Amino acid sequence: MLLSTAEQGLEGVVVKRRDSRYAAGKRSGAWSKYRLNAGQELVIGGYIRGPQGVHSIIVGLYRGSDLIYVARVRSGFVPATRRQVFAKLHQLEAPTCPFANLPEAEKGRWGTGLTVDDMKKCVWVRPVIVVRVEYLEWTEGDHLRHSKFAGLREDLRMREPS
Repeated sequence: MLLSTAEQGLEGVVVKRRDSRYAAGKRSGAWSKYRLNAGQELVIGGYIRGPQGVHSIIVGLYRGSDLIYVARVRSGFVPATRRQVFAKLHQLEAPTCPFANLPEAEKGRWGTGLTVDDMKKCVWVRPVIVVRVEYLEWTEGDHLRHSKFAGLREDLRMREPS
């Protein structure tokens, strides 16, 4: 069923317990949505601090020698992962933003842009750590929509451009 869903380009499927009935306006654990996400390896160029280390990571990809911002990723973390990622990023802090396309003039339709005010909360890092990020789609503004942290790619490391 999931293969067929993906082949048709659909967002996902809704699953339910066999004995459950639909009740308009009511939510229960008997029905769930299973979303099919795309995924990609991206580079961390910054983060926003949180009480457990990292609140969100700021990721991008290289186009030529320019690191291009594509998403601020907040979901997919558990407390232990927030601390683990913070321990790695804290050692790589840098004084300047590594992204060629920041700041952005506005947040955009889906609120994914990073404006000057948003950037005041950011801690920049040397862009060498690679992560796997899942997402629903690319927006018209070249950002990821519904991004989710899927894990560190410790087997991959970016070489800093010279």
